[in-house]
Amino acid sequence: MKRVFKWLFGIIALLLIVGLAIGYTPDTDAQAMKAKYGGGASQFITLQPALTVHVRDEGRRYGPVIVLIHGSNASLHTWEPWVKRLGGQYRIVSLDLPGHGLTGTHPSGDYDYPIFVDVVDKVLVKLGIDRAVIGGNSMGGGVTWMYALAHPEKVEAMILVDAAGAPRWEATRKAPIGLRIARMPVLRDIAKIITPRSMIESSFKTSVSVKSVATPAAIDRYWELLRYPGNREATIKRFSYTHNNHPATKEKLATLKIPTLILWGEEDNLIPVKSAKWFADVIPESRLIIYPKVGHIPMEEVADQSAADVAAFLQTLKTPVPAMASTGT
Repeated sequence: MKRVFKWLFGIIALLLIVGLAIGYTPDTDAQAMKAKYGGGASQFITLQPALTVHVRDEGRRYGPVIVLIHGSNASLHTWEPWVKRLGGQYRIVSLDLPGHGLTGTHPSGDYDYPIFVDVVDKVLVKLGIDRAVIGGNSMGGGVTWMYALAHPEKVEAMILVDAAGAPRWEATRKAPIGLRIARMPVLRDIAKIITPRSMIESSFKTSVSVKSVATPAAIDRYWELLRYPGNREATIKRFSYTHNNHPATKEKLATLKIPTLILWGEEDNLIPVKSAKWFADVIPESRLIIYPKVGHIPMEEVADQSAADVAAFLQTLKTPVPAMASTGT
């Protein structure tokens, strides 16, 4: 019997080794990724030793400032549709948070919300920005309202796009496979070295309703930047936190006397539309727009409409900003 168990163990171990060898996906080369995805307006700002953040400062140089924060496992590239449509009138700053895009690891090894809030603030200080409209999608939306709580004097208005942090309701459909794996203790460790492109493609397509945005180039970007050195390990660590991601409360958000635009995809598969309505109920000066047949990233799925809605919202501020020029698609 012992010989049988040893034989079975050997077969299992061999199959595991073969599987790892076949499925192994190494980190991408940092310099190659910077050359591919860090051109144009990209700059790399050193905030402290071993922390250099990928930032884009685009649009109208002396226009009103909009700061945009991406979601989990995304990058600043997710905001380029808005930059294209709004950049003629606004100065738009976007950045890759630690553990994402071309920024890479944080020296503390911590990828929790307070770290992200601190990084956003340090980037704005470096750029000499004292006050801005702050917006974010998904996890970046959570960073947005947390930043507003920490630095209300620096926030002209908020834009929450399918934002994280509301009390958790179950989405109506099954979560993307990448998200489910990242939450499984054993599988998420394997995912540090085995991350097939097909998994990223499936996760991305599950997250959106407008499938045309899931182009091969977009999927390649998500896949390659996830494998940027340190990003996969940061992702696994982020999903291992057990503090419910600093959920919002009515008491906290009721203190924000800041004009707020809430944009949401009605078919969001990650953060259901009930969360949008909750944010709208508890933030005093908020306006809610829900997009039918749209998923988790409206700024990409309905770029024209969402950008126009942002421009219209900014016109309602006490100090209105110029109307958006018509740039087409």
